[in-house]
Amino acid sequence: MLKKILFMLLFAGVFIISACGTADTQEEQELGEENVVQSDEEENADGSDLWSEIEESGEITAATSGTLIAASYYNDDDELTGYDVEVMKEIANRLGVEVSFEIMGIDSMLSAINSGRVDLAVNDIEITDGRKEQFNFSDPYKYSFSTMVVRKDDYSGIHSLEDLAGKKAGGGATTIYSQIAEHYGAEIVTYGNANNEAYLRDVHNGNTDVIVNDYYLSTFGVGAFPDFDIMIHPELQFHPTQQGVIMPKGEDRLTEIINQTLAEMREDGTLSELATRFYGEDASEPFEGEIEEITDLDL
Repeated sequence: MLKKILFMLLFAGVFIISACGTADTQEEQELGEENVVQSDEEENADGSDLWSEIEESGEITAATSGTLIAASYYNDDDELTGYDVEVMKEIANRLGVEVSFEIMGIDSMLSAINSGRVDLAVNDIEITDGRKEQFNFSDPYKYSFSTMVVRKDDYSGIHSLEDLAGKKAGGGATTIYSQIAEHYGAEIVTYGNANNEAYLRDVHNGNTDVIVNDYYLSTFGVGAFPDFDIMIHPELQFHPTQQGVIMPKGEDRLTEIINQTLAEMREDGTLSELATRFYGEDASEPFEGEIEEITDLDL
């Protein structure tokens, strides 16, 4: 019983307002090319190389949230763990360096990479074309897609993406998931720093109709509140996603080294083992079901 209570407390405030699908914030958009996207010549004008600095110091710094079950969170023993965290620990171990995690919100992670406060970030961060213009990404170590949390008794009246029109969708104001819901005509309802129970309870009691979010994280949310009249929509799977390590633009040597390490972890089964441990499914491999692409929205 104690473990269940602790899990519920840990779970509070995780998947809805956390970071997995966060869109570029206004702060990031306003940074501009001079501060965000440095050319390779500018970045390495002094001969610096991030991987060389990491080797010399013997430590790699990684930003993560510590609030994202089951990607990055604190367990019952107050230890930082989760799929992304354990993947990063294993990468560092194989590279022969220590890893130091900096705990911060998603909106601070990209700026922290640009400022040099951290070397990289791991927090279920989606690889998008827009972000790839500003940062280096590793090869994907997680594959997922978007889904919806709806009421069991009537599917919240939603049987297609178009049915989002006129519905109330709970979610973070800057997330890709809210962009999708809004694109199809939903009204976005935000809760500030409220925990997951507030979001899920409002779908249950009809104050809102739907939550658009990542399949794996949504599955944990629904499972945490079995008494609520909510479920994962059984028919809608859309917007396939890939998550990877995000690094400064132009750090190609570090990117190549991390990719080589991830390839080894994939080949020897480590990625599959970690993904299955934390998600109950092998999220390190592309999902085999049919997933609808959203082609008319620039995310």
